[in-house]
Amino acid sequence: MFAAYAARIDKDQPLEGLELGERPEPDVPAGWTTVDVKAASLNHHDLWSLRGVGLSEDLLPMTLGCDAAGVDADGNEVVLHSVIGATGHGVGPGERRTLLTEKYQGTFAERVAVPQWNVLPKPAELSFEEAACLPTAWLTAYRMLFTNAGVRPGDSVLVQGAGGGVATAAIVLGAAAGLRMFATSRHEDKRKRAVELGAEAAVESGARLPQRVDAVLETVGAATWSHSLKSLKPGGTVVISGATSGPNPPAAELNRVFFLELKIVGSTMGSKEELASLLSFCAAKGVRPVIDSTLPLDRAREGFAKMAEGDLFGKVVLTV
Repeated sequence: MFAAYAARIDKDQPLEGLELGERPEPDVPAGWTTVDVKAASLNHHDLWSLRGVGLSEDLLPMTLGCDAAGVDADGNEVVLHSVIGATGHGVGPGERRTLLTEKYQGTFAERVAVPQWNVLPKPAELSFEEAACLPTAWLTAYRMLFTNAGVRPGDSVLVQGAGGGVATAAIVLGAAAGLRMFATSRHEDKRKRAVELGAEAAVESGARLPQRVDAVLETVGAATWSHSLKSLKPGGTVVISGATSGPNPPAAELNRVFFLELKIVGSTMGSKEELASLLSFCAAKGVRPVIDSTLPLDRAREGFAKMAEGDLFGKVVLTV
């Protein structure tokens, strides 16, 4: 079957390790099933995999891709939950959780095998391309907002780095849920898009907000950390799920943290139950993922390059 896969690890030039071509059909252990992939979306996780983060060379070649929507063996339209081993379903209770592509072959292929437990019904209201955007970036944003930030309708939230998959999802989901959303970006066009998607205001990275906020969603890391803390109200919360600019800010600003009683909460992906709720929320409220571009699988290299350059707003989707 045709697939996009990591053939080599290259920390400095990750796209040098990306290959497109034939791969074996997936193995299907007991308790697993296969899904014919109709659409799959790119995540920064795929670039990190090509750099060897979370993926060791002894597991190469590895088909990339965490997210997918498709058709199962019984002809049902489905969405995949990307976390394997969180519950023991299909792998045994002693196995640590991993994302697809960290141990098991991913979704950038004609077919993928996953535990039966990881398959959810796709709402008819969502296209395959839309549904394929949800299991990683949108689920991460959903958990950050509605599980870990502790905010309610009417509260204010800052999203750092408008344009990325998680950040874009958070703006759309938060606005749909009645939150007052704010955003930052270095790029004027991305700030404009953030407002069009429901942000009350979007400012340059590091600029003062119109008001302090109840929560900050942080995926950028070192470059925005100080601004995130300074943007919070006393008692506010920073929820962090990534650090694309680096994990070690030059100053932790602990005095600000304890004096203002700020909370710092880590957040990773989301549960199968949260993904089911996200699917239902999108179907019921007419919320749709923001798709930057859609490409056939054999043009996956173009999508990877676009993501590596940061030249996108929303998700890149690959269709099979």
